[in-house]
Amino acid sequence: MRGQAHTLEAVVAGLMLLSSLVFALQMTAVTPLSASTSSQHIENQQQATGSGVLAAAAQNDSLKPAVLYWNNTSEQFHGTNEDLGYYTSGPPNNTLGQMLNRSFDRRGIAYNVYFWFQNENGDVISRRYIYSGVPSDNAVGASHTITLMDHDHLYDANETRNATVIRDDRDTYPIPNLPSNVYNTVRVEVIAWRI
Repeated sequence: MRGQAHTLEAVVAGLMLLSSLVFALQMTAVTPLSASTSSQHIENQQQATGSGVLAAAAQNDSLKPAVLYWNNTSEQFHGTNEDLGYYTSGPPNNTLGQMLNRSFDRRGIAYNVYFWFQNENGDVISRRYIYSGVPSDNAVGASHTITLMDHDHLYDANETRNATVIRDDRDTYPIPNLPSNVYNTVRVEVIAWRI
């Protein structure tokens, strides 16, 4: 009699455990877009790629020229969409743009690039540099900060330094000159996501 009670108790406990497991699995939907270790690995890889591109651009002295890639005549970055003032159909035709193209565009990864800096009131604001659309929920970011000095020059479309100094009051450069020892500091941010 005692053995039958233990057997019946074990069967009931097993059924309860099995039904709770079935109930829990029905409550969570696993889809191809669900978070997983593989998607987390891809996001980590995209973030590392963004950090690597920015660090390499800073190392080979092409990050600051990209920030200074400004056309005073048209009052926008060289070759941007005239109505918007930032790049929408691909990266700029400079070294940073080529690096972003090799690292992201060829692999089907969308990205936005923003410049973050202080305005005259001390507020931190951003300016779009490259805009590919609204990032997805799995977007990742990487950034690198550069310092602009009063004696830095703007760059022409062929990436040669021109005669215009950014502290010149006649220029239309969008990043303002702060009353400090440096012109301004700019945080270049890349937001990347898989399409």
